[in-house]
Order: sequence, then C-alpha cells, then structure tokens
Amino acid sequence: MIELDEMDDDLRKIHEASMAVLEQTGMRFHHPKVLEIMRQNRIRIEGQTAFFTREQVIDWVSKAPTHFKMHARNPNYDFVVGGDHVEVCPGSGSSFVCEVDGTKHAALMSDYINFLKLYHQSSYYKVNGGIVVQPTDIGRSTIALMLYATMVFSDKVIITGTGTAKEVEQLMDMLGIVFGGKTSLADKPRCLTIVNTNTPLQFDTNMLETMMVFNKYKQPVVIAAASMAGTTAPMTLAGTIALANAEVLAGIAVAQMINKGTPVIYGSQSTTSDMRTGSIAIGAPEGALAYQYAARLAKSYGLPCRGGGTLTDAKTLSVQAGYESMLTLLASYSAKTNLIFQSSGIIDSYNSMCYEKFIADLEIIGMVKRYIDGVKVDAETLAVDEITKVGIAGQFLTSDHTMKHFRKEPFLPDISLRGAVAGDPSAKLMDNIKTKKDKLLASYCQPEMSPEVQGKLVEYLLECGYDSKLIESLT
Repeated sequence: MIELDEMDDDLRKIHEASMAVLEQTGMRFHHPKVLEIMRQNRIRIEGQTAFFTREQVIDWVSKAPTHFKMHARNPNYDFVVGGDHVEVCPGSGSSFVCEVDGTKHAALMSDYINFLKLYHQSSYYKVNGGIVVQPTDIGRSTIALMLYATMVFSDKVIITGTGTAKEVEQLMDMLGIVFGGKTSLADKPRCLTIVNTNTPLQFDTNMLETMMVFNKYKQPVVIAAASMAGTTAPMTLAGTIALANAEVLAGIAVAQMINKGTPVIYGSQSTTSDMRTGSIAIGAPEGALAYQYAARLAKSYGLPCRGGGTLTDAKTLSVQAGYESMLTLLASYSAKTNLIFQSSGIIDSYNSMCYEKFIADLEIIGMVKRYIDGVKVDAETLAVDEITKVGIAGQFLTSDHTMKHFRKEPFLPDISLRGAVAGDPSAKLMDNIKTKKDKLLASYCQPEMSPEVQGKLVEYLLECGYDSKLIESLT
C-alpha cells in the first residue's frame, strides 16, 4: 500500500523530483516488445523513450505485492521478503579473487563452488548462488552452469544471473526440472535475480529480457539502480537518490504491465564517485545514506527493498575494510532493508571476493545482528533480586543468573581477540580467520538431490550444448 501522505518532507521532495524526471525527461527502454507493452498501457512513447505521468507511476507500482515468500528446496530456508524482515545475501559480480596481501587471480569455477559451500555452511544465510564470482575458466555463457552448481551444492533459496531471453528461459527449464514443472513456478517464488538500470535513465536489452522472463513465471526481480554521484548522476546526493528512485519506479511499473502482481524488490546500489580518481566509492558514507533513503522510499511505496552489505573500497583485508564494511552493513540493517546483498567477502570496489574477508564479514554480521536486537527489558533481565542477593561489593561471576544467561545474552565472537594474547595479535587474528574458513569447508556436507533429478539436469545441459566433461567437473 502506497502511503505518500506519511512521507516526511525530505522524502516527499525526492519523490516529487523523481516524478518530474519521469514526466519531463522520461526513460529509454532498449526493447521493442517492452515499448509496445507500455504503449498499449497508454504510456507516451517517443522513439525508445517512455514518459510517465505521476498518476501512472503510482497506479502501476501499487499493483506490486507488499511482501511475498521465497521457497527453497529445503523448506527450513523459506523466508518472507518485505515488512521489517531482513535477510543477508551473497556477493555478486566479482571477476577476481583477492588474497590477504592484495594479490589477485582471475576467478575460477572452483572459487565459485568454494563460496557456494561457505554460504551454505553459514547459519546467517538462507540464500545462495547468483554471480558470486564470474568464473573465467568455463567458457561461453555461464549462468546455466552456475545455476546447476548452485542447486547441486546448496538447497537454500536460489539467486541466478541474467542474460538473453533464451538463456533465462534455460534457467526456468532447469528450475522446472527440480521443482515439479516449469508451469508450476508461478505458484511459488523459487529464485530471484537483479535487474540493473543503466544509469542515467536507461534499461538495456538483456536486463529487459531477463525481467520479462522472470515476470512471465512470477519469479521476483530486484530492480536496482547503481547511480554514481558526480559521474552517472548529479554530484549532490539528493539528486542521485531522486534519479535512482525514478529509474527503479519506472522499472517496477513496467514489470507490473508485463504481468500484474509479479513480485518485485526496490533496489539500490547507489553511492558517490571519488572525484579525484573517477572511481566508484562503495564504502563511502554517501552509499550508506543512499541505502537508508532507498529503504525509506521503498517502505513508503509499500515495496520490499534491497541494499548493500559489507562494502569496501579497500584493496586488502585491512582496517579500512573493517570500518567501511561495518558502516554500510549497519546502515542497511538499521533501515530494515529486506535483502542485503554483497554482505560478505566483497572487496576492492566490487572487483574481487576474498575468502578471509568473507570470514571477517561473518563476524560483522553477527555483531550488527546483536546490536539491532537491542536490549530486552523485563523482570528477569533487570535482575533486581540477583543484585540484592549479591549485594554491595559482591561478584556475579559464579551466580546462577550468570550461568543461565552467559551463553545467550552477549555476542560471542568466533575470530575477534579478547583478553591476553601471546605473540603477534595480528598473526593470531589471521590464524583464527584461516581456522574458521578451513573448518567451514571441511565440515561442508552436500545436500541431497535425487539422482533422477540430477540426471535430468545433466541431460538438459548436454542438450543445450554444454561439454560433458565440464558438467562432470562441477560435481
């Protein structure tokens, strides 16, 4: 339900600016079928540019569901998207894997599988897959192979990549094999993907084809803008947020024209540019502010929302990586952003994933979750009787009350150092990180998949022209 009347003054000004952009400047859609769908719904079209009245935007956006449920192969990982519910999601899009010292190697399929295993092992995650890293060693189009690996190595809710209509239909074919038929997918959201705008004010062909196929089967899409203040968007953050808001709302409206009631998520990856270098600054406070405003706008429109996680521009696992990652994750969590992508492992301005940072980010997630949980205040936690019993100058270390609560009240770190440490503290911290990573991978247990279903997936990939040895190597 859209609640424009409840917007504060700043949100209302941003909303009005976005409406003015869509009315006066419009948005370009690089797909004739999408343009025809809009034309049939009385959107004014000039060439490839669509112009929306504010009434049209609000009418179509209001048709999107306020919340919906994602269904995993293992129902223990089902979750609701929307309201104040928050889920962390994997990293996405990196072409490299970064070592602790900052050296990099091109991402391989073995790295992709290792990260799938790590995300599967973490109790913080109910979601897996997508383009965690972009493998460079498996040739041609990779999204079908990555979906196959995701379904083999995890039974959590699925994220996929994007592509041409043919490639995305292949994904739906594969999901149909696993979930009881392609036509039944519309009954339950089984996967989601990210459809990015091409800022400023464009949607490219692949993104629109991905959207149309996902909308056809009522699988959720995150419609996200990655506006960069000073390069692809106005230098001022308010202008950047208004531009991103216009792009996302236009995309959501079109998704509803394609298939009314299809689930969508309002997404933001917007931040500022470093004007000294022209590079994106994903760990900047402006990015954290953009995520908070995006969540507030989305909730005003009655839409689920997506933001960024432990984001950093640092080139190594360093103090910079720590303070930037904590800032961006805390901003998204405190705004009750429903899906927080890039929530562990990302480093170097989206360019790389890092195993060691993945482990450090799990610690950050745990700390932020504990902070957001706040303080429970009741007779038991106030402990007046216990304070009276211990009395002046007493101690609580051996009290029954301490024994009852010491495992669940405080956050207990896995890698952070507390108390006396023998030797080099930095080396000890890195040793803790390595130990946890090795334990997670060593304890990984592959979820069950019916041999018949897996066999059908392999047969399908072979029919699509994928090499049998390559498919075999993924398992």
